[in-house]
Amino acid sequence: MSELEDRQLSAKEIYGRLLRISLRNWPVFIGAMAAMAVFAASDTGFALLIKTLTEIIEAGDSLTEQQQFIKDWLPVGVLALFFTRGIAGFLSAYGMAWIGQRVIKILRQQVFDKYLLLPARFFDTQSGGKLLSKLTYDIEQVAGAASNVLIILVRDTLTVIGLVAYMVYLNYQLAAFVFVVAPIITLVVRFLSGIFRRHSKRIQQSVGEVTRIGQEAIQANRIIKIFNAQSYESGRFEQVNEKNRRLNVRLAATQGLGNAVTVFITAMGLAGVIYLVTRIAPGIGEVSGFIAAIVLLMAPLKRVTGVNATIQKSIAAGESIFNVLDETAEKDTGSFAPDSIKGKMLFDNVSFSYNEENGAVLSDVNLEVPAGQNLAIVGRSGGGKSTLVSLIPRFYDPTHGTILIDDRPATDYTLHSLRSFISVVSQEITLFNDTIAANIAYGADNVSREAIEAAAHAAHVDEFVKDMPAGLDTEVGDRGVLLSGGQRQRISIARALIKDAPILILDEATSALDTESERHIQQALEDLMQSRTTFVIAHRLSTIEKADRIIVMADGRITESGTHNELVALDGTYAALHKMQFKERSSGHDS
Repeated sequence: MSELEDRQLSAKEIYGRLLRISLRNWPVFIGAMAAMAVFAASDTGFALLIKTLTEIIEAGDSLTEQQQFIKDWLPVGVLALFFTRGIAGFLSAYGMAWIGQRVIKILRQQVFDKYLLLPARFFDTQSGGKLLSKLTYDIEQVAGAASNVLIILVRDTLTVIGLVAYMVYLNYQLAAFVFVVAPIITLVVRFLSGIFRRHSKRIQQSVGEVTRIGQEAIQANRIIKIFNAQSYESGRFEQVNEKNRRLNVRLAATQGLGNAVTVFITAMGLAGVIYLVTRIAPGIGEVSGFIAAIVLLMAPLKRVTGVNATIQKSIAAGESIFNVLDETAEKDTGSFAPDSIKGKMLFDNVSFSYNEENGAVLSDVNLEVPAGQNLAIVGRSGGGKSTLVSLIPRFYDPTHGTILIDDRPATDYTLHSLRSFISVVSQEITLFNDTIAANIAYGADNVSREAIEAAAHAAHVDEFVKDMPAGLDTEVGDRGVLLSGGQRQRISIARALIKDAPILILDEATSALDTESERHIQQALEDLMQSRTTFVIAHRLSTIEKADRIIVMADGRITESGTHNELVALDGTYAALHKMQFKERSSGHDS
């Protein structure tokens, strides 16, 4: 887990950051606040209307001139009050919803952009499903603090203040009960806050687990079917799904209990007022206005208490989101950004480990690759081949030692500049849910259709595209699922061709191709490798026999180095691998 994942952020810090985002749209924010104030005042105005109406009824025919005027216009006043209340309610709800959605958009974009900038190590230790859950569920929870919660807190708090002030104005003796009840409600809210926040954190974690298992099942649906693991996966999902249900039910029960306790405490205050009315006998208008104010006070008090659960959800979600935003991005301390490079590479005593517990993956690697040389890297699995080439674009930095490009440390280059000079064709083919043409041109600026078609032809993509109705504009599906492995590999090679970078990394680039396709692609790759510094990781030794130089890696070290003929004559690890594969080819040919 990330170190920042467990960092505790205070509610003040979380809401302060949310408020700063909300205030980017301060005119709407202020307008919504003003509308909330008008809405809150309407409740106090209604209590005043009840008092006035009671006094008019009590006066009978003995009305003063002022009371007669009020009586004549009271129906219009009621309509005006509720019309104003309705407009204010709409403006406050719409304004805060608008701000809330803006907050969602901004936070979602910030988190997504952060994901793009985080180092490879971060993703090595994180579940993709949980990261996706933060981008969707957690941010939606945070938005509650920016819209619905704020409406309730501001509008209902102002309502409570207005009603309490009116009650004090009417009769300070009766209002004393409010100041007895308020501290009790505050203690209840504080007690429930901790419970709500703990449950909210657990719910977020359980949603992350639900997303993770769901994502794994969707992506690995063929593996699940071939191993008849539907029952196993269903059981795993049932377990996390049930946990999520239980946590939400507990939160709802706690929230409901809090609401009930708040209403009961408020009712105690009302009972006390009724008791006192029978003792001090205030005026009927004063009593009716006071009772109306207490009744009107119950709803906002209930909402203010009830919203505490949403507040704690928002705080827990905000903590999760802001921890991601506070993660350290890839270190890009370089300032050198040349227009071009030759491609000379030097690994100077390079060692690397993913973590100290698992030991070194690379140990004291010294390797010089002249510009334009075709270097092949072979060896058994786990020897460090892929790790070595992953240091070139700085997906990771060496634990010890230095990598130099054109006699300058790789860390001198800006990441953008460094990676613009590198193309990669990996055995793990990554295609995006777009057209074939868009995948070929991925990341290229202002690339012409002719250039895309030329790359497609060079990588033999046109051989299968010509049979598709939409041609290069055919959609490849999620992760290229609508294409075969060989077709996806050819598109990946075409993408490297169109980038035309001076450093080329081929990590099992022909692994998904059949023999005939590989023959065509091998020629295209040989053309591509001309005048480029190329690192070729290959399992099939027949594909790298023409390499300028071949190194053999084992246990993170270079154990052999030379041309194909030199290594065969050496009769070491490479020669043994070559003999084994030669026998396999001969056996396959004989059969």
